[in-house]
Amino acid sequence: MEMETEIQQLVSMGFPTDLAAKALAAAAGDLLKATDWLLNNHNNSTSQPSSNSSTPPILQPKINRFFHSNSNKHHNPLKTHQQFDEIEGVEQSDPLIHRKKRQKPTENQENIQKPSAHAPLAERMRPRVLDEVVGQDHLLAGDSLLRSAIDSGRLPSVVLWGPPGTGKTSIARAIVSSSCCSYRFVSLCAVTCGVKDVREAVDDARKLKLRINKRTVLFLDEVHRFNKSQQDSFLPVIEDGSIVFIGATTENPSFHLIKPLLSRCRVLTLNLLRPHHLKTLVKRVVVDTDRGLAASSVNGVLKFELNDEAIDFLSLHCDGDARVALNALEVASTTATARAKRSSIDGLDLSVTVAIGDIKEALQCKHLAYDRAGEEHYNVISALIKSMRGSDADAAIYWLARMLEGGEEPLYIARRLIVFASEDVGLADQQALTQAVSCYQGCHFIGMPECNVILAQCVAYLALAPKSVSVSRAIGFARKMVKELVGGNEGVPLHLKNASTKLMKDLGYGKGYIYPPDNPDSLSQSYLHPSLQG
Repeated sequence: MEMETEIQQLVSMGFPTDLAAKALAAAAGDLLKATDWLLNNHNNSTSQPSSNSSTPPILQPKINRFFHSNSNKHHNPLKTHQQFDEIEGVEQSDPLIHRKKRQKPTENQENIQKPSAHAPLAERMRPRVLDEVVGQDHLLAGDSLLRSAIDSGRLPSVVLWGPPGTGKTSIARAIVSSSCCSYRFVSLCAVTCGVKDVREAVDDARKLKLRINKRTVLFLDEVHRFNKSQQDSFLPVIEDGSIVFIGATTENPSFHLIKPLLSRCRVLTLNLLRPHHLKTLVKRVVVDTDRGLAASSVNGVLKFELNDEAIDFLSLHCDGDARVALNALEVASTTATARAKRSSIDGLDLSVTVAIGDIKEALQCKHLAYDRAGEEHYNVISALIKSMRGSDADAAIYWLARMLEGGEEPLYIARRLIVFASEDVGLADQQALTQAVSCYQGCHFIGMPECNVILAQCVAYLALAPKSVSVSRAIGFARKMVKELVGGNEGVPLHLKNASTKLMKDLGYGKGYIYPPDNPDSLSQSYLHPSLQG
């Protein structure tokens, strides 16, 4: 039944039924190979005048470049052109492919798709090899895990964890390009793919390994988007070596990735880029005529220039995010080009200077790396609390401003201040709790932006107040005693029990209790069981 369906597809393309059946038989049922066979052999037989003619055969381009089959068995969108060219028995007739194979800068670079000229600047400037990666020296040093693995040809499965724009995807691609062994690179994104796509990629990887002993690196961006059952699908294929898995995430793997996956992968942490790293990238973009600013210009601009003031401003206002820096620079270059065109006499300016005003216009405001639902949310509130605990009011107000500018809910901050007032200030300043509760009420009544002053006042008060943790330690120790006391908790002493009935009084409830208001000097009365004294 399946063979008849494929014959009908070939017939609908204009091939005779008998020839379609013959092609499918020659191609062992593979629809793509059968179509290639038909295009090559059928056209050759009709275009050549005789078998003795010296005219070279007319070879058709590879049909798999533009053919989309409805058969899921023989067609997989994850397969690259290089894979189909490697299938045994298919004639390689595309001169473009032959030209690429003759050049062969490195075999691994060929199977990573190069960005087009219309791609964003940040995408065009992705590092091609590890030596071009900037700012992650702790991962890419000569004796690091990655360098050693690449030199030995034994890539481990890893999870790259770091803020946006720090080079996770770039490092994954550069690992494959820089490796001494040949790998096929398959890139997926957890936002747009599912388990079915992963299974298809793994099936292709297994077939490729069996056919030509070539391994596959499967890169999954935003891996934290997969739920637990979806993450489970990686476990067996990582374990049996079918793929080398590289995941990328901006979220803490401890919270978002399952433990079995973490046990099979090495977690590598990427740091925010420092200003001098961003300066290096910006200068590289300016001088690179093939991929940099000049490559994105359609107005005849052959050269862009940035003064030191513009470079310094850009590198300091992107919060360590290279993508933000390069995207802002691309927008700024467009603004500068338009201004130069207006002021040019002949309407064509071959050199454009990007000024600091263009950078400010492109950025609009300083980029802040703050996520109200992510790890940075907890990092910044932790910095605020620890600054108040250390009595540094200036630092505390700075972290408060970071949270407010990042869009944090003011009442969340106010609730944390109430906890701090009791837990860290405590009995050392009994007005602290009153101040914090009043701050919460004021924020509730007023709202943003005016309540920022109320929060700042409370933060400064708590930071400068004396500190005492005696109450928090006391309740913590008491709870520990209740939970861990050997032999169970003792009963309430009789003199402390409530005698609400005559029977209770007859049993001795409340007997011997001294009423303190009537006996202010009676300090000998015990309020704990004898076993708990002291």
